[in-house]
Amino acid sequence: MSISSFLGLQTALRGLQAQQQALNVTTHNVANANTVGYTRQEAALGSTDALHVDAGAVHNGQGAFLGQGVDVTAYRRIRDAFLDLQVRAQNMALGDASTSAEALDRVQSALGEPSDTGIDALLGKFFTAWSDLANHPESDSSKQAVASAATTLADAFKTLSTDLGAAATDAQSEFTQITGATGPIQAAATQLAQLNKAIDAALDGGQSPNDLLDKRDQILDDLSQYGQVSVTQLGNGRIQVMLGNQSVVNDKTVDWTVPPPASFAAGGGSLGALQTLTTSTLPGYQAALDAVAKTLHDDVNAAYGSAFFGGTTAATLGTGIPAASSIIAGTGSGAASNDVARAISELRNTSTAGSQYGALVRQVGSDAANATDAQAIAQAAYDGAEDRRQNVSGVSLDEEMANMLRFQRGYQASARAMSSIDEMLDTLINRAGRVGL
Repeated sequence: MSISSFLGLQTALRGLQAQQQALNVTTHNVANANTVGYTRQEAALGSTDALHVDAGAVHNGQGAFLGQGVDVTAYRRIRDAFLDLQVRAQNMALGDASTSAEALDRVQSALGEPSDTGIDALLGKFFTAWSDLANHPESDSSKQAVASAATTLADAFKTLSTDLGAAATDAQSEFTQITGATGPIQAAATQLAQLNKAIDAALDGGQSPNDLLDKRDQILDDLSQYGQVSVTQLGNGRIQVMLGNQSVVNDKTVDWTVPPPASFAAGGGSLGALQTLTTSTLPGYQAALDAVAKTLHDDVNAAYGSAFFGGTTAATLGTGIPAASSIIAGTGSGAASNDVARAISELRNTSTAGSQYGALVRQVGSDAANATDAQAIAQAAYDGAEDRRQNVSGVSLDEEMANMLRFQRGYQASARAMSSIDEMLDTLINRAGRVGL
């Protein structure tokens, strides 16, 4: 089998093209060095299938394989699936902790403890007013002070109850907005279905849809802040995505339902935190506050001998408070009778309302501090995981500049080889047989 004189020229051309394509990929990396979600790419080079030369090609009479240069075998994304899982897990934990910390900080601010306007201080002022009335049972101003202190205390209970209810309502509204028809999950589901279709079509056409895969991974990263994201490969680049226990997208079909079913469990993230806040944490605080109001209602009314506080919840405690002129200091017929006022003032030490409220304040403070600590820990863990991923997938300008020089030199070498072969062919074609040359 004869070997074409143009084989070397074709080999040099392959080298030129391969180095040019590798340089194009390097340029693409440099251009996207600061693009969020971009994954560094490389042109994988491999030797071209060798030319089989029949027997007699070498001095011992045997055949041989003659190399024909280089080709680009693939355009690869430099990505580690395990690091993606780590980043998304830490992003989920950060979403959970951040949402909880924000909501609990609001509750802690609503409590306003310790302060002169907090319920703890107002309880003290309420019992002090009764103590003053016990010392001056005939004083109208002391009775007015009792009525004023009772009204202020009841208003504080009502305000705090309203604030807790508003926090729960806001958490539910945020959950509804995120999971709703115009929320980020529905938008992510639509984009994922479209990308699945585009990636499938690109792979069918023999293309490398690296940038489309980057966009899809970025959506999955963003989605992980809301809950536990699980990905199942369906083949040919298509995936199914689960958020908690609900499917978001299956192949090219949007599966996310609006609103999500009552059985939906996010498994963590912002949605998991919002579910916990609305179903457990905030209702628990409300129940504890109502228990304080109920204890205060029962103890004061028992000592007063009739209804002083009308309601038994934090929101209704202030109903029915007697007017100042109707308040009694004692059960005796004399103006100096003060047994009722003394009994109520002694509740400062005997009623459990104060200790119950103190327990509520400590619980909120502890939960808020734990959420803040968890947020800081989750942020550090997320930053660490993202740094590790960037070390693998991120663009290093120093490395790309080195690659640029490497591919440039490779291109120059291939070009020089082509020039040399061209000169050889010129000699063979144009000068062979001319005497004297």
